[in-house]
Amino acid sequence: MPDLGKKAPALSGTTGDGSTLKLADLKGQWVVLYFYPKDATPGCTNEAKDFRDLYPKFRKRHAEIVGVSRDSAKSHANFAARQELPFPLLSDPDETWCRAFDVIHEKVLYGKRHMGVVRSTFLIAPDGKLAAEWRGVKVPGHAQAVLDAIPAK
Repeated sequence: MPDLGKKAPALSGTTGDGSTLKLADLKGQWVVLYFYPKDATPGCTNEAKDFRDLYPKFRKRHAEIVGVSRDSAKSHANFAARQELPFPLLSDPDETWCRAFDVIHEKVLYGKRHMGVVRSTFLIAPDGKLAAEWRGVKVPGHAQAVLDAIPAK
């Protein structure tokens, strides 16, 4: 896990449309990298919609949004189409991205323990360094808080 002020890891992966996304290719703009547990679940849908609704404001601040979960590229494609998401969703079935950002932790659901994605967001500055992080995110108001952390031009 990169510390604040350190370079983000050089990662690449497959998006919902089947293309390859390299984090390094996004250098020169702000990058909002948000990790979420699962496509088409209530909290994850609300989070995606919040980022979608604020997307024009993120773009005005020269920021790109990338959502990451362990779902398949096909699942991401369907989810993005249903929710009309204008930003890429990255498939991380082998947990490379999740482990690089240390978002896989033990969770308890209905009394059962399992390893899962802890909802987290990372803000990467145009120079490729980690500028901010939010862990254990609660969805209401989160997308706006991330937008507020990006300097207005």
